[in-house]
Amino acid sequence: MPDNFPKVAIVYLSFHCEPYIEDVVASLEKLEYPKDRVEFIVVDNPHPKFGPSVPYINEHVMPLSGNEIPHTTLLAQSSNLGFAGGNNAGVEWAFQNGFDYVYFHNNDASMAPRCLNALVDALEADKTIAIAQSLVLLDPEKNLVNTSGNAMHYLGFGYCDDYRKNISELVMPAVKDVAYASGAGFIISTELLKKYGSWDNDFFLYHEDLEFSLRLRINKYRVVCVRDSILYHKYEFSRSITKYYWMERNRFGVLLMFYKWPTLLLILPVLTALECGLLIFALKGGWFMERMKVYQYWIRPSSWKLWLGKRAKTQAMRQIDDRAILKTCVSEVLFQEASMKNPLLTYIGNPIMKLYYNLLMLVTVW
Repeated sequence: MPDNFPKVAIVYLSFHCEPYIEDVVASLEKLEYPKDRVEFIVVDNPHPKFGPSVPYINEHVMPLSGNEIPHTTLLAQSSNLGFAGGNNAGVEWAFQNGFDYVYFHNNDASMAPRCLNALVDALEADKTIAIAQSLVLLDPEKNLVNTSGNAMHYLGFGYCDDYRKNISELVMPAVKDVAYASGAGFIISTELLKKYGSWDNDFFLYHEDLEFSLRLRINKYRVVCVRDSILYHKYEFSRSITKYYWMERNRFGVLLMFYKWPTLLLILPVLTALECGLLIFALKGGWFMERMKVYQYWIRPSSWKLWLGKRAKTQAMRQIDDRAILKTCVSEVLFQEASMKNPLLTYIGNPIMKLYYNLLMLVTVW
């Protein structure tokens, strides 16, 4: 760690934070990174049911600002800006106040004492690293992994790597390259944020961390997980039907933005077959109408105009080919929860997708 510690802005996106803020404050009190080099930025997105958390934060957090915990800035939003927009409000504050790094901190997570130290060490030692994620452990099952970096399926799905693996069985280097960083907790320099942009507001929520990571990776930067930076996460797999709309809408957006046209044409047959299976899954799962909303979104000319514009910017900046992207992808969809597993996917879908991926790697030379 350098003698002149870089300034770190922790952007904490508050969304009905009352059940979690006590643990967050407790972790900030134990932080080993110099507190005078840290700003705790609370961006409060008002919850549609519970409303804003501003009164609670003013009562329970702000009196500790600059004393027991790092100096705290509260950015109260008048409306819910989503995950991307809320984080961007914090980034803008960090820009205006001369910070070196921004650490994005999930609403329901808390940091171990040396969480920031290990991340800053990794970034200062290797300038080819753009994004460094904490090793995220479950809370209260703190001996189990939530994610050691996220895996990306070549058809755009993303999921936690090493999910629920006991840390005593986890074998990983001190700095591990990953397909993309989990938005639960990662750090990036303000220099790179200014150069390549922050979160994409149009994603609103879900897959925005996948797009963010890929944007840096196509510019030849590394995205990593740092083993000694620990973040505890009260992770719950939500099955809200609205989740599926955003995940699936944005999954198509990521594919359109990052793959070249020949790759998109090559994956179209398996993508179409998968859609048929997902329609059956949607019918059984009770989210068929949400799936229809995804299709309705993508048949609008305005949607294509928006995402083709994003595609043009993405393709213009890229410095690696599709083969390099595909090499870091996985070929099977492995759901995290037993309740989500499906025999059709396990015994038919995954073997077909794996075979197709192997064929794709044989022919993709661009």
